[in-house]
Amino acid sequence: MDVKSATKAIRNGETAPIYVLYGTEKYQIQQFTDMLKEQVIEEEHRDFAIIPYDLSETPVEVVIEEAETVPFLVPRKLIIVRDAGLFTAGKESKIDHQVDRLLTYMDNPADYSTIVFLAQGDKLDERKKLVKAVKKQAVVLAFAPLSGEELLNWIVKLAKQRDVSFEAGAADTLVSYAGTGLQTLSAEVDKLCLYAGNGGTIRRADIESLVARSTEQNVFALVEELANLRLEKALGLFYELLKQREEPIKIAALIARQFRIMIQVKELGQQSYSQQQIASQLGLHPYAVKIAGEQARKFQPERLRNILSHLSELDYQMKTGAVDKVLGLELFLLRLGA
Repeated sequence: MDVKSATKAIRNGETAPIYVLYGTEKYQIQQFTDMLKEQVIEEEHRDFAIIPYDLSETPVEVVIEEAETVPFLVPRKLIIVRDAGLFTAGKESKIDHQVDRLLTYMDNPADYSTIVFLAQGDKLDERKKLVKAVKKQAVVLAFAPLSGEELLNWIVKLAKQRDVSFEAGAADTLVSYAGTGLQTLSAEVDKLCLYAGNGGTIRRADIESLVARSTEQNVFALVEELANLRLEKALGLFYELLKQREEPIKIAALIARQFRIMIQVKELGQQSYSQQQIASQLGLHPYAVKIAGEQARKFQPERLRNILSHLSELDYQMKTGAVDKVLGLELFLLRLGA
């Protein structure tokens, strides 16, 4: 079952006794958990019916005892369990969890309790007996990063819920300013919707005026300008970073990182990897892979390798004092954009 199907089932009153949520998109996991609270527990019962546990502090058998205990003053309860590694690989827990109690409970779960395990990891450990069991007997949901198109659609839909629209290309502009984090994007969309007002339209100019770029996003935009041979705009971004007291060595490192990503995306793309596969391989958001791929198409592979070589030499010169840091990076940008 996927997240969309699980959400539909819950809204139709079909709630599973056990959910296991995992993945990189913590914001979506929180949204799904909040939706469960709203759908499963009536508002006046939430103080008593929603019970949190943390498996780094509490044995899992205590959670099962809670699930098996008949609710008091409320018709049902929702048990939210933060997992410290029960379902994932990594450091062993300091607590000796009686996992067999959970395995036994899954065979005959209480109909008045819903347990939600929030697994702390990007993927489950398929070697574990418990993971194999929950995949058969519980609802296991993965929250992976949205693809480039899905991310833009998510932003547009978020604004539409507030009766606000984006002009063409404005959602892309928002991502280029705020990054791909859903929590940050949600906050920025809220701010822009308040500015636009009901029935209004969010324009690129609004985003440029109201949304502050992070250092990483400024460097990302700087490389984009260089890729399009817009040297004046690239230098403008560089000088803006200096005004923000960003260290030139850090700026150079971030530029090098972006060109390194471009090389990797180009090479993996030539090996017929999909955008999603490249993102997984490099540990990047699919949208970042999409943009890096578009940038990489404007450079020959040898050119990209030469740029990285020059950046490596510049890094050495800046760190050894052989060149003034600001001047050295400025000259590099001028040569690159020439």
